[in-house]
Amino acid sequence: MGCFYQRKKIGGAPLNVALRMKSLGCDVAMISCVGNDEDGKAIIETVKELGLETASIITSEDFPTGLVNVTLDKTGSATYEIKYPSAWDKIVLNDEARKLTNEADVLIYGSLVCRDEVSRESLQELLQTNAYKVFDVNLRKPHYTYEILERLMKSANFVKFNDEEILEIASALNFPHTNLKENINFISSLADVKGICVTRGKHGALLLWEGTFYENNGYPIVVADTVGAGDSFLATLVTSLLTDKTPQEALDLACAMGALVASSPGANPKISLSEIEDLMRGKGN
Repeated sequence: MGCFYQRKKIGGAPLNVALRMKSLGCDVAMISCVGNDEDGKAIIETVKELGLETASIITSEDFPTGLVNVTLDKTGSATYEIKYPSAWDKIVLNDEARKLTNEADVLIYGSLVCRDEVSRESLQELLQTNAYKVFDVNLRKPHYTYEILERLMKSANFVKFNDEEILEIASALNFPHTNLKENINFISSLADVKGICVTRGKHGALLLWEGTFYENNGYPIVVADTVGAGDSFLATLVTSLLTDKTPQEALDLACAMGALVASSPGANPKISLSEIEDLMRGKGN
């Protein structure tokens, strides 16, 4: 649950990614935990209304539903105050969560869930799945260690960073260079991961896929706020890469989606294929 200017709004990276993938035609379920409180009940009802599976969202009797205070600066960039402990820090897997993961084609996970040992151990269990594993790095100080981040990267088939995140992590792991392609190659070798994407804000993104680099230089938009833009980017990229799109097509679509979300208020605006195509036609690479 996010708090914008004293107004509560349901959100968070897992929900944002799930909703965007559903809008792209994927069957999606989310594993999380909410408190047995008004916010938790509202989240369960809303997720049901949005058509997502809720059997793997556990209710905690001991911890409150997660709350994040979101502050936007004059450019629309967000900063986050994440309350601890929250119910999602204490995810204890149920049988439905295990079943869904074992049957899944793709498992998408982030780093923030590992700030607490309970949820971290649950994720480690889920990472034994044979599904294609996508790690969305999401650095929120002080909620991470480089040892855990390295372990999460080594568990993944695909890793998504922003440019600041990959430079910080690579430097902490004793890589001295700042060139993005060199950093991507370093992480690829270190973690034995073949798919890596680095977003660069308004300057688009770099993608390493099966030994080849692909690049998109971004699309011009007026930013409303950046909340959820990276989540929609990731959802579109993964969906496109693992279906019938070429790596360049997938990257272009993802950058256009991320730009359109950033140009709209809120994390989950409705974006049509025609809007994406119009933006892509307006500026090529």
